[in-house]
Amino acid sequence: MNKFRYFVEDQIFGVCAKLGEKLNFPASSIRKYFIYATFMTFGSPIILYLVLAFWMEIRQHWRKHNSPTIWEL
Repeated sequence: MNKFRYFVEDQIFGVCAKLGEKLNFPASSIRKYFIYATFMTFGSPIILYLVLAFWMEIRQHWRKHNSPTIWEL
């Protein structure tokens, strides 16, 4: 069960975990409030979540492109 939990936290909830690291706030609390906000506003925070996930991926690719490893040269 812990393997599944870590997989979900790393793959699906990467946005909440990253926000938790940046804000020094537990990621589980951010997830809980995100779920509450999603139910209260009929799903509109999902759009914000997808935008943040997309932004994190683009940022990761930019960092990789700007500082390639020795094997990529």
